[in-house]
Amino acid sequence: MTKKTMNNELRTHSGLTLMEMTVVIATIAVLGALGLPAMRTLLDSLESQGSAKTLINGALASARAIAAKEQRYAGVRFQKIYDPNNSLEDTSQYIIFIVHDNTDRPNGTNLTNGFRAVDGLEPIKLPDSAGVMDLYLIGNNTDIDQEPELKNTTTFSVVFSPSGKLVIHQVRARNKNGETSSGNSKDDIFNTQTDVENGNAMFVQDDYPSDGLNEEPSRNKFIIYDRTKLKKLEAGNRWSGYLEDLVPIYINPYTGTMIE
Repeated sequence: MTKKTMNNELRTHSGLTLMEMTVVIATIAVLGALGLPAMRTLLDSLESQGSAKTLINGALASARAIAAKEQRYAGVRFQKIYDPNNSLEDTSQYIIFIVHDNTDRPNGTNLTNGFRAVDGLEPIKLPDSAGVMDLYLIGNNTDIDQEPELKNTTTFSVVFSPSGKLVIHQVRARNKNGETSSGNSKDDIFNTQTDVENGNAMFVQDDYPSDGLNEEPSRNKFIIYDRTKLKKLEAGNRWSGYLEDLVPIYINPYTGTMIE
């Protein structure tokens, strides 16, 4: 075989035929279509968690500034909004700015560990696909298979001292008047269960221990979880099937920033 003939055969058999190329392109298209939803879900999850972290860091910095300016304990509270049309798993979680208020109330009560919402600062909604949960119950390997347990773990506070240092402080979130009877306070952030159900406030105050809402210490760590993933799990498998593998995020006690 001459050299010219060999070159002609190589040119003839190198590369792909039109049919083979069509099959390859179709295969790539199918694989891409199958993998795209999973990739999009992963990217959305990372994006939502990144957005949540940005919001939380900004809120923590603002809370420290409030504590220094007001020269009183101040912080942020994570809590799910009340929604009669959805289960707790489906309701949005917010960041609420809170400040220590143990002054005498109009009704004569005095709450030593009372905190109320900061005037003029609206609660910040977290991304729908991300949630924040504390480790107070999770650390005890609680299954979180009941509504009060889920409410308790998604409702907690982070508090700073007047010097801007992270502290552990007892917190009881109440309305601005310290009222326990419905209709007696016009606070549109924290209020009684009845006032919230009637649409007069956004969040139920700490007066319902059986529902997971009661006075408790503030926290110095938490986890950020994927709400979509948690919702797919059976209630009794939330801890062992997902949550126990998440790494807790600590808060630097001197700077107030998250440590991962």
